[in-house]
Amino acid sequence: MDKDRIAGSAKQAKGAVKEAAGKVTGDSKLAAEGKGDKMKGKVQNVVGGVKDALKK
Repeated sequence: MDKDRIAGSAKQAKGAVKEAAGKVTGDSKLAAEGKGDKMKGKVQNVVGGVKDALKK
């Protein structure tokens, strides 16, 4: 497993927590940051997947 996939999954989890915290507290800025982090994590995870596929 590529390190980008691991880091991407971590960013997705962090983003989900931020988004949930923003929704619970009514902080739309925090919720938006969380969504952004989740998207960055998904992209990084895909990049890692491509790297893994190219290694095989």
